[in-house]
Amino acid sequence: MWGGTLIIFANLFSDLAVDLREERQLAQWSQQAPREIWLLQAGDVLVSPVPVGNEFVQYVTQMTGVMPDSFTIIEVPLASAVPLAEAVHRAGLTEHLKAVAGQADTALLPTALDASAVGFARDMGFTVLPYVTVDDASVAVEVAMSLNTKSGFRQVANELGIRVPENRVCQRHEVEDAVRSALQTHERVVVKPDRSAGGHGMRFVSRGDAKTGAVLEPGAVGGLRGSWVIEECLDLAASVSIQLENHASGTRVMFSGMMQAPQGSFTGYLSPLPVHASHAAQKMEQWGLQLGCYLAQHGYLGPFGLDALVSAEGAVYAGESNVRRTATTIPHAMVARLTAHSALARPTWSLKTGRTRKAHCFKQALARIQAHRLGFEPASGEGVVLYGEPTSGGHVWRYVVMGADAAGVQDQEAELAGVLGLVVD
Repeated sequence: MWGGTLIIFANLFSDLAVDLREERQLAQWSQQAPREIWLLQAGDVLVSPVPVGNEFVQYVTQMTGVMPDSFTIIEVPLASAVPLAEAVHRAGLTEHLKAVAGQADTALLPTALDASAVGFARDMGFTVLPYVTVDDASVAVEVAMSLNTKSGFRQVANELGIRVPENRVCQRHEVEDAVRSALQTHERVVVKPDRSAGGHGMRFVSRGDAKTGAVLEPGAVGGLRGSWVIEECLDLAASVSIQLENHASGTRVMFSGMMQAPQGSFTGYLSPLPVHASHAAQKMEQWGLQLGCYLAQHGYLGPFGLDALVSAEGAVYAGESNVRRTATTIPHAMVARLTAHSALARPTWSLKTGRTRKAHCFKQALARIQAHRLGFEPASGEGVVLYGEPTSGGHVWRYVVMGADAAGVQDQEAELAGVLGLVVD
């Protein structure tokens, strides 16, 4: 645990996972920045690209026991498509951040380890967690950038003997011919932008689709430039992932789980993996440790994830690596924090994004949950936590449900859907 001031740097607006030209998508992802306050301890600072509501702050601090006036939140307006570090400079907030951080040892904890975050830490006189020096963090940027691309991961997977679906990497002008060639062998293929996340820009193409028109429109992700991956579309039984972390002493597994990813778009997660998926967990752990060793050899420390697909025949295929803090990293840390003194040694937890028919403000949603006794109970380690602030005018909610087992979690989710009026697919 860091002993000085920790600057939690919610730089979701970063070119690590998606090109900065994807401004609308990055701005949408940045709406999730308030979730970072689940990591705050007394004395810490959160640098957020969006406002953090007072009701949400009060809710989180009541859950974590951290006094609201013991940390600082600095809101940075995102005026244009620039990384958060540049936005801090443009807003004239660098001196304020230095003053808030004080003279004690200060470390930056970025969501994405990109060049702008490392350069910002160097300019501000901070280190970058968990690296000893900024120079150490700088060395790791190149491998993080590479392994957050589809092509970069596939190259390393081939070197390490990690199985991936049959694929071809090509340039934008080659996509149409590559898809038609792949469809001679496969009924369906997946067309993936090289640098993308959360299913953004992904397309599923069948033989019939290819006959009726162009695979990619001129306005597709990356425009007329960039690399793409054309991959066979597996007959899918499950989407799974494992999260690991590199330390100076080696790589350790943090957790694994089942993903909900319709059409490649991440919408939910259940951890741990069920017993029937144990073979997938073992294979992912093997591959994850191999990947961790590769990352360590290239200077990378910190969290990373490996997503995989389980075919209908039970074969496991690696899909991509995410060398950053992912959508599941913070909820896992939150669950561990909230259940540390509960009756559950290893809780089952589910992360969901849900849409309500009727808009609710945070206070209204919380009141409904508490009235039906669904709220999280620290003693038992079970219940519902509103993990983030609502978006889309109070219609879209991110929440975590904790319980002793998957069946209990599912029951709570069903009751919550009725209480909040969630649209159930």
